[in-house]
Amino acid sequence: MSATIAVGRKPVSDTWTLTLRVLLFYRNSPALVGMSLGAPLILLVMFGYVFGSAIKIPGGEDYRSYLMPGLFVLIAVNGIMASMVGAARDLERGMADRLRTLPISRTATLLGQAVADVMANAVIIVLMAGVGYAVGWRVHDGAARAVAALGLLLLLRFAIVWAGFSLGMACRREEIAAQAGLLVLPISTVSNVYVPTAGMPGWLRTVADWNPVSCAASAARSLFGDTLGAAATSPWPLVHPVEATLAWSAALVSLFMPLAVRAFSTHGR
Repeated sequence: MSATIAVGRKPVSDTWTLTLRVLLFYRNSPALVGMSLGAPLILLVMFGYVFGSAIKIPGGEDYRSYLMPGLFVLIAVNGIMASMVGAARDLERGMADRLRTLPISRTATLLGQAVADVMANAVIIVLMAGVGYAVGWRVHDGAARAVAALGLLLLLRFAIVWAGFSLGMACRREEIAAQAGLLVLPISTVSNVYVPTAGMPGWLRTVADWNPVSCAASAARSLFGDTLGAAATSPWPLVHPVEATLAWSAALVSLFMPLAVRAFSTHGR
């Protein structure tokens, strides 16, 4: 691997070189992109067509229009599982040790993987948006806000990936990381991704309303124009979902990026 990488001494060139490394891996493994797109498509069919007829959205909004932004958020959030498994696999198989022998920035090693992941995720979201258009979903507030929504989703994915790196290195083994990654399912389920939280029991609704996944879904719906807006009694993250999502993303990067870089740098010492 090291013979095929032109290593740069500067962090920016190091990051780009390692970004290309991961993108080449994606290019040679198109099934990974297909699998990342497959899960949201299955959820769209199950909830949009099988269960959607029984789910009523306040104000008479079409359920698939309500669901699509939530699925975009799930695509971003599910990055934690892929990054956890990938980080643990690199440690277990010695790839991390090989990369650390190269004269490259430790931060750039992980940052390149994160940037490549975000670039691949952008393609998946665009493909999913095409599927959404095919089933009747539309952007209602113009191209500028739609691009802002895409940017917000990619920022969330970037932050989630760093959390996955840190947790994956803590797991150390690929099998453990794969099992631990399943813990993200309750976080994405107890949210407003699939249904409004108004019909949930009081305690569960509180958990769902303060869930970062809920505020990200609300932010996406707001920017795409697919929401009626939060009620006046809703908690702050749902009243100001874009600001809350930006805050959550910044907090995740600030917390997990240093932890991941430190774990990568000190592994095996």
